[in-house]
Order: sequence, then structure tokens, then C-alpha cells
Amino acid sequence: MIAALSRRLLQAFGWTLHIEDPGTDRYVLIVAPHTSNWDFVVGILAAQAIRLDAHWIGKHTLFKPPLGWLFRALGGIPVDRGRGGDLIPQVVRYFEESPAFKLGLAPEGTRSATDHWKSGFHYIARAAGVPIVMGWLDYPSKRIGMGGAFVPDDSLQHTFERVRAFYAPYRGRHADQGSEIRPRRD
Repeated sequence: MIAALSRRLLQAFGWTLHIEDPGTDRYVLIVAPHTSNWDFVVGILAAQAIRLDAHWIGKHTLFKPPLGWLFRALGGIPVDRGRGGDLIPQVVRYFEESPAFKLGLAPEGTRSATDHWKSGFHYIARAAGVPIVMGWLDYPSKRIGMGGAFVPDDSLQHTFERVRAFYAPYRGRHADQGSEIRPRRD
């Protein structure tokens, strides 16, 4: 019932779904471009429409009352980003504990333009031994989808080259706020 309602809502707002089966039950799903609060709403509707049992991480303060229960019900997992260097092991534990764990991330880390993407998705996928699947929103065409699954190798540069090529045709709601698809320069 929730899946059907979600599909109807997406259709009512003019969105169409384009899904490639990644061929596995465990993966890191990156979703981009992320330029609007509406991305979360459209993404949750799409996930519900295809019955995708995916989780996402958020700073632990989001999970306090009054909305904490809702964020958990929507697949949210609170993490304490203040515990230096512990984020990846915190998340990898979920993959170790579940044969069908899927983690969705917005690698831009913010809705505002930045000069890089966060690279945690690469390191989480490597540490958990799972592929990266690329989810996308394209506001000009009102299409949302996922595909392009690949297993990352040791090279962060290779991962970003592949991801940059995949996302080249997609535009966010506020295209001028899209972030450069590259890792942070140290």
C-alpha cells in the first residue's frame, strides 16, 4: 500500500523512476546531485515506491524528539560524527550484522555548493566489501533512478573518475549549487 501510494505521489509530481537492479542485497547507494531539501522527500518516495529497504546516516542530534522516531522509521541511523575516525567502523558494523544492508548517502554532504565530495562512501564500501550503486535525481527531466553499480578498487581517484562520468548528465533542483565531483584536496 505504501509503495503504491508513493508511486502515485511521484507520478502526481511528474517524476518517473528508472531503476537498474544492482544484483546484490548489500551496497552503498550514493545519491546526487543534492541541492535541495526536496531531494530527501523525492528520494524517500522513490525508495518506498520500489520497496527499497535502505538506511541512511545522520548526525545523532537529528534523532532527538520530536522527530527522531520518524527519522528512524524512515531508515535513519544516528551517528556521532564528533568521535574522530570512528564513523566508518560504526557504519561497517551494520553491514557485518545484516546480509541485506543497504546504506544511502549524499556524498556532497550538504545542499550548498562545495569544491569537493566527501569520500566516506568509497572507504565504507571498501571496508565492508560491498559495491557502490549510484542513485540520481535529474530535476529538468523529473527522473530519479539508480544504477551503475561497481566494486571500488583501492584507488580513490578511480572511484571519483567513474562517479564523475556517471553523474555528468544529471542536474539538481538548484544546478548552480552542485558540488564539484572530486575528493577533498589535502
